[in-house]
Amino acid sequence: MGDDADTDTGSATADRAGTKGFRAASARADRARRQSWYGAKRHVKAVLSHPLVHPILRATAPRLSRIRVGRLPAPRELIEVTACVDGADFIMLRPDRCEIAKELYWGDGRRPEAEDAYAIDLIVRLTDDARTFLDVGAYTGIFSLATLAAHPDLRVHAFDMVPPVVRMLRANMARNGFVGRVVVHQAGVGDPTLTARMPSVDSGSALPSFLSSDMTFDDGEDVGFLSLDSLTDEVEGPVVMKVDVEGGETDVFAHGSGFLAAHHPDILCEVLADADGPRLEELLSVHGYRYFHVGADSIRERPGIVPDDSVRDWLFTVRTPAELRRIGVTVLD
Repeated sequence: MGDDADTDTGSATADRAGTKGFRAASARADRARRQSWYGAKRHVKAVLSHPLVHPILRATAPRLSRIRVGRLPAPRELIEVTACVDGADFIMLRPDRCEIAKELYWGDGRRPEAEDAYAIDLIVRLTDDARTFLDVGAYTGIFSLATLAAHPDLRVHAFDMVPPVVRMLRANMARNGFVGRVVVHQAGVGDPTLTARMPSVDSGSALPSFLSSDMTFDDGEDVGFLSLDSLTDEVEGPVVMKVDVEGGETDVFAHGSGFLAAHHPDILCEVLADADGPRLEELLSVHGYRYFHVGADSIRERPGIVPDDSVRDWLFTVRTPAELRRIGVTVLD
C-alpha cells in the first residue's frame, strides 16, 4: 500500500508538471498567433514598409505616445542597421525579418525600451573582465555581437534551436567579421538526452523569437541539447552568460551544476511569470548565488526569485553589491 501511495503521488506530481508545461506552451502558441494578428500582420507590414508609405510612418509614429515604435516595420529596402553599445559599433542584418534589427532601426542604434537597452549595457559591463560569453537562446545575436564588438579578446558560444534563426545568427557574425571568435551551436542547452522538433523553414512576417522546446511542430528538424556541464572544460573563465529560453532555464541549470561550481558565471536570465522560482533558487543557492532584479537603469537585490511579468530580467551572480558597484553597475539599496 505504501508503494502504491508513493506511485500515485508521483503520478499526480508529474501530471501537474505536465499540465503546467502544456499551459505554458499553449500560452506561447497563442502569443505567436496574436503577434501575427492571426495572419493579417504580414499584409499590414507590406503596406507600412512600402517606400511611398513608410516616410509618413517614420515621421508620425514617434510622436504618438501610445505606440511602441519598436514593433513597427522598417522600410522594406533597408538591409542592415548599425548599433552602438558602450562606444562599440556593430551591424545587424535584415530589419525586415529580424525583430531586434527592426528595433535598432527605430531606436537609432539602441533598443527603444529602456529595460532592453540596459540589459545589453549590463552584459557588456559584466564582460569587461571575462574571457568567455555564453549566449543561450541567442536569437539573431545582439548580446553576442555587442560583447564581441566591445571586447576584442572575448570568445563567444551562441546557442539557438531554430534553424532559420541560426542561419541569420551566423550571417550576422560573418557580416561583422566575428566568425573566428564565436562558435554558433544549432542546439539547446539543457537535458542532453532530449531533442525538440523546430521548424526548418519560416514563412511568417518575422523570424520567430519565442519558440520553446515544449512547443510541438508536425514538420521540421529535430534539434538536440547540450548540457551546460559538457562545456565546463571547453571554455576559459571568467565566464558570463545570458539565458533566454522561454521557460527552460531550470533545465539549463539542472544539467549545469558542475559548470556553475567551476566557473560561477554572472548570469542575465529572463524569468517568465510562470517560472518555478523556488526550483531556480534550489539550483543556484548551493553555488552561492545572489538574485538581482534588473530595471531600466539599475539593479536591486532580492531575497528570492519571485517571477514578475512586468520585469522579466534577473541577474544571478556571486558578486556582492559592493563588488558590482566597483565595476560600474548601479545597485539600488
